[in-house]
Amino acid sequence: MKFAKTIDVIVWVLLIIGGLNWGLVGLFEFNLVAALFGEMSILSRIIYVLVGFAALYDIFAIKAITRRWGAHEVTPAHA
Repeated sequence: MKFAKTIDVIVWVLLIIGGLNWGLVGLFEFNLVAALFGEMSILSRIIYVLVGFAALYDIFAIKAITRRWGAHEVTPAHA
């Protein structure tokens, strides 16, 4: 369980990095990853791939992540 939660946190950090980077690209036409590591350097590409894998992990594991962290799914109230 602890290992899975560690993976969840790593995925969360990668998604934050990816989201902030895309926000910078959209607002200022500035790619922070490319600026730090090179336009399409191997390190930049690795970061892009890791962010993509993180998104896929989150998409397919969202129910397990929700259970692991004790969050409750929101269901519509019945009148």
